[in-house]
Amino acid sequence: MKTDLDENRDLSAQIAEAIRDAIIGGSLIVDQRLPSEAELCEKFDVGRSTVREALKRLAAQNLIRTQRGASGGAFVNRMSFEEAYDQQITTSTLLLSMNRVDFETACEARYVLERSCAPLSAQRRTPDQLATMRAEIHRQSQPGLTDEAFCASDVAFHRALVDGAGNPVLSYQLAGAVEAMQPLMNMITYSQRDRDRIIALHSQIADALEAQDADVTNARLIDLETETLKLAKSAFAAHR
Repeated sequence: MKTDLDENRDLSAQIAEAIRDAIIGGSLIVDQRLPSEAELCEKFDVGRSTVREALKRLAAQNLIRTQRGASGGAFVNRMSFEEAYDQQITTSTLLLSMNRVDFETACEARYVLERSCAPLSAQRRTPDQLATMRAEIHRQSQPGLTDEAFCASDVAFHRALVDGAGNPVLSYQLAGAVEAMQPLMNMITYSQRDRDRIIALHSQIADALEAQDADVTNARLIDLETETLKLAKSAFAAHR
């Protein structure tokens, strides 16, 4: 573990970075106890408050957990993909908004990645995931549903499709691609005709996945991308 610190940079951040690198590099493994606060103070030649701040940073990233008692201390945490989803979504949403990524670029990335999941999802989707898609299609058909709720349901539908691939790494990566677009999608006003078209495509996608037909699934995802871009172009023109 690197212990040389740059006095011109935040010391607690550097300590947290050194411990994180040790975890990522395998020097510290899951469930292993970290050195005590006193040992870390000596190792990095800093005060206890600096070490505690570094540990708080690591805990905030779910990289470590603390336990009280005689056998307590700080331990390397086992982070699940589910626990990391929120961080991935937040980071992706900030990247899209703060770097002003245009809607077309974000939409292209989302659907290219999503289509890569289609063959796996056609093979591996579970009855529960199909049921989730059908439930969201039913929800989208409800009268009085707000545009924001319609977009949230769209996200839930596509998350079920992605999760159907049965690959947690893909689900994690696509959590950002799918859900980070929701703030942009919320800018679109959906007419009943628009909703009917999207619902019909969602139904065809669910039918294709149930029939384990990856080609039709991909074709309908392409149609859905085209429809989404058309709606966005009209919405943003109206805003301007």
